[in-house]
Amino acid sequence: MSSDDLDPFLGEWTVSVRFPHAPADQPPPVARCVFERILDGRYLTQRTEVPLPEAPDSYSVVAAHEDGTFTQHYYDARGVSRLYAMTFRDGVWTLLREAADFSPLNFRQRFTGTFSADGNRIDGAWEMAMPDEDWKHDFEMHYTRIT
Repeated sequence: MSSDDLDPFLGEWTVSVRFPHAPADQPPPVARCVFERILDGRYLTQRTEVPLPEAPDSYSVVAAHEDGTFTQHYYDARGVSRLYAMTFRDGVWTLLREAADFSPLNFRQRFTGTFSADGNRIDGAWEMAMPDEDWKHDFEMHYTRIT
């Protein structure tokens, strides 16, 4: 696999987040996200801007590996830096963090998102697991392509 395999991500998206304890009649917050290539197309970046003071803007860089996997380096406005193992196969995008990296591992995280048949929507969810506990749903995240 190469960074070319990530072409389905390219473009501008809106991102809506649904938290489990949010009132059902409250519309989910909507962010803007752009995926683009840098450095002669060798890397994919993801820049997300969130219009809520309690949610951080973020920037991620994805690198391809010869074994068909990817690594996502994540940075946000809080000063958080994390490293996720990433896969993208058959329209399913996964991110997994199970080891300490640039920050301590107080909990494990994983994201699974599935592209729609037309490639213009990604429906996913984040999960987390505290030490010695099973995975639990954290929140839903939905991407809708703008361009």
